[in-house]
Amino acid sequence: MPAAVTEEQNRVDREALLDAAEKLFYENGIQAVGMDQVRAASGLSLKRIYRFFEAKEDLVVAMLRRRDARWRGSLAAHVERLADPRERVLSIFDWLAEWFAEPGFRGCAWINAHGELGSSSEAVLAEVRAHKQAFREQIDTWVRAAGGSVTEPVYLLAEGAIVTAGISGDPAPARQAREAVAALLGRA
Repeated sequence: MPAAVTEEQNRVDREALLDAAEKLFYENGIQAVGMDQVRAASGLSLKRIYRFFEAKEDLVVAMLRRRDARWRGSLAAHVERLADPRERVLSIFDWLAEWFAEPGFRGCAWINAHGELGSSSEAVLAEVRAHKQAFREQIDTWVRAAGGSVTEPVYLLAEGAIVTAGISGDPAPARQAREAVAALLGRA
């Protein structure tokens, strides 16, 4: 009889699975990646994978949720290292520019997932909406601390920069959006 799998092994295997799925889904698209590819990349059997996640949709939702925590955590760490509230808002776009310039940048994982599955998966749609709402709330916190009431334009400029950079492959939209936000904050 095989040895029982420990909690630690479950944690390690689940993280390896999510790492493999995230890399494959982000690079190739969710629908283009089969579970056999996820199996091969993770080194786990399909039986083990399906013990963690009953369906591919569940794996996608877990991957997006984990990516959200990491993505927004990284953004917050970057922004909150600055003391000046106005500079914090502007630094959102500096962080975006760095992200856009990373090798393998393929746009927003949530917009990509929405484009592929948003109309057919309530669970994926809910996760995408939760991420976008949480991102908007982060921006709102920083804009309000800067004495502004321009959350929606700042949020829309950030989202527009993400989409444009994802399509163009050019990080310049972050700088352009930063300049527009500086002008908005100057008027606020």
